[in-house]
Amino acid sequence: MQSIGSPLMWSLFAAFVVLALLVDFFAMSKQGAHRVSTREAAVWSLVWVGVSFVFMGWIWWYLGGAGADEAARTVANAKSLEFLTGYLIEKALAVDNIFVFLMLFTYFAVPAEFQKRVLMIGILGALVLRAVMILVDAWLIAQFHWILYLFGAFLLFTGIKMWWAAGQEPDLDNNPALKWIRSRFKISPTYDGEKFFTVVDGVKVATPLLVVILLIGIVDIVFAVDSIPAIFAITTDPFIVLTSNVFAILGLRAMYFLLANMHERFHLLSYGLAIVLVFIGAKMLLIDVYKIPVVFSLGFTAVTLAVTMILSLKIPPRGTPGGAYPFGPKKQDERA
Repeated sequence: MQSIGSPLMWSLFAAFVVLALLVDFFAMSKQGAHRVSTREAAVWSLVWVGVSFVFMGWIWWYLGGAGADEAARTVANAKSLEFLTGYLIEKALAVDNIFVFLMLFTYFAVPAEFQKRVLMIGILGALVLRAVMILVDAWLIAQFHWILYLFGAFLLFTGIKMWWAAGQEPDLDNNPALKWIRSRFKISPTYDGEKFFTVVDGVKVATPLLVVILLIGIVDIVFAVDSIPAIFAITTDPFIVLTSNVFAILGLRAMYFLLANMHERFHLLSYGLAIVLVFIGAKMLLIDVYKIPVVFSLGFTAVTLAVTMILSLKIPPRGTPGGAYPFGPKKQDERA
């Protein structure tokens, strides 16, 4: 499989990720357990978005975007656009991750000052998991082109399922993963600082914080299965796929604290994400018939997400005066 990733580019990217994680860990250890303010989250979100755009600019420059060679400029423009489109799609899908994280933190009443550490561990797991999955998927696509059709069908199914489930509250009490964890661990009813294990009546038991970590790991797997095929519809270059994924994930923690109090405002966003997934699935299924330009994919994704966010602000959520979900099914008890 062809890739723009030279040994130098891979090395610089890996060095940057390690440095970014070290800085994040150092800042977290210096601050200790504390509640992240909206201002702090906004600043870090802007920093990560800015860094991502600087990286995109570096790709464009490194590939000859500023040079006199027209062929090099064409490649540089195409690859930087692929990175931007992939980054936007992964960032948008990460919003759904955030709402699931919020649901878990609320369900387990995780103190705000402990959430930062949980998210950091979840991000580390997501980085390792996605790196492995992307490299394996890239190899499979290079060997078996028909896997793109499988990815496309899967994204179509996922998009339709997401549309159908939008607006419905998940039932965590009956969640199979949570039932499995409860059957394997004795769990303390209370937290013990940021510890994952504590002692109750002389018996070592897991704290609710460990349960949340395990569930976030499972969520990472589920969302990776959804999002990685989505970006392969934009590009099959492993370097672009991995870097756009990683930059979207690196800003996930800051974005969580920024959007944690806004999830009700964007209650229709799941419908937009569902439309984007269906579009990307269709794009993959049509790849040998008609290749939809990357710039159109970027525009469609941006417009769809913008429209659903604007509609979210215009249409009150269900449960508020005059509020109702205009799309998708309602719960049985609300239809009665």
